[in-house]
Amino acid sequence: MNKLVEEDLKYIWHPCSQMKDYETLPPIVIDHGKGSYLYDVDGNEYIDIISSWWCNLLGHCNPVINAAVKEQLDKLEHVIFANLSHEPAIKLCQELVKVLPPGLSKFNFMDNGSSAVECALKMAFQYQAQIGQTKRTRFMCLSGGYHGETIGALSVGSMDLYAKIYKPMLMDTIHIQAPDCYRCPYGLQRDDCQCECFEYAEKNFTHYSKVTAAIIVEPLLQGSAGMRIYPPLYLKKLRKLCDSAGVLLIVDEIATGFGRTGKMFACDYAQISPDLMCVSKGLTGGYMPMSISITTKKIYDAFYADYSEGKAFMHSHTYSGNPLGCSAALAVQKILREDKILEKAQPMAKYLNNKIRERIAEHKNVGEIRHIGLINAIEIVADKVDKKPFAPQLRIGYQIYKTALKNGLLLRPLGDILYFNPPLNIDKGTLDKAVEKCAAAMEAVLS
Repeated sequence: MNKLVEEDLKYIWHPCSQMKDYETLPPIVIDHGKGSYLYDVDGNEYIDIISSWWCNLLGHCNPVINAAVKEQLDKLEHVIFANLSHEPAIKLCQELVKVLPPGLSKFNFMDNGSSAVECALKMAFQYQAQIGQTKRTRFMCLSGGYHGETIGALSVGSMDLYAKIYKPMLMDTIHIQAPDCYRCPYGLQRDDCQCECFEYAEKNFTHYSKVTAAIIVEPLLQGSAGMRIYPPLYLKKLRKLCDSAGVLLIVDEIATGFGRTGKMFACDYAQISPDLMCVSKGLTGGYMPMSISITTKKIYDAFYADYSEGKAFMHSHTYSGNPLGCSAALAVQKILREDKILEKAQPMAKYLNNKIRERIAEHKNVGEIRHIGLINAIEIVADKVDKKPFAPQLRIGYQIYKTALKNGLLLRPLGDILYFNPPLNIDKGTLDKAVEKCAAAMEAVLS
């Protein structure tokens, strides 16, 4: 075993992992990355088709982002963000306002996605209290939702894999049955339904809206649930329902923001503006830990008062507004704008989906191939007709993941859902290789 691997296993507890698995699949020590590729210390090449947990928006070691961070490093590495500011943070807000849904104009900086969710929940709670809605103390969320690993974020998530053991610690939230378009209980198709499943939301609003501060959703794409995709109409209906009930709408665009779904934000498909939006991951192109909770002037104004009134939002993070992160984020916006990345990604998204369908769709264990933007999910099932999944203990997705790794493809499935979520500027040649490597791994495991 490589000495670095030995030292890794001696000290490091890796995230979201059963470390016993590392006995048979030890960590791969990465030496460097370039574009859509990673290279380990032994010189092996891997296609990073999942953008290193969905954050590497424009490729590893992007020269424009590299230059921006290096330039900032010689000016200012960090400064307390209470009563002090700096040009990169101010410029970043100016740039983001141009592309955000209308009305979002107040920025509260954090350093990771979970923290942005915690901030948004607290902001919504305090807002309702300060406008006299003191009975609104609960939150609604969707089944299958995932919003991070901190206690508040877990409370508004609905996945037992992450939250079950901690339930005695969690807030009592209201869980609404989410759209599941692959296994639609109404027998409908996502492309032409009227979101009949929205009745679950309506029923919960009827019972709980007067005690609810906000509802939080992943717009159009429930990532950790297996890249579940639902129609924009659902968001439109939800925005209207929230307005009528006085419930704030929080959208978690941490995984969907900055072009991942084919538009700058998933909300853009529904042409709605939320009351609060959480962004991270692609915000800095995956370079620096940074997140922002963005809200409206209306909400901001409810906190604006003399200090003695006790209405200030007493929420802070040490690395709020970090200049290096802001500089990376500014470079991301520059590349997206000047290189017309979203426009170029649209034909590439069609190309990738066609390629996957041509190569994989007829496989006996492929239940569905769903996609939005460059994101493609391949649901592996035991039986295509009744959509029956494989027994979880077989860990089919994990077996395919291990096989693909040996052939130079980094997949990391969600259960038995394989997915592609590549950098927006990936090239056709790399996509071709990735699809072929994925198909080969599937055939090896499922033969």
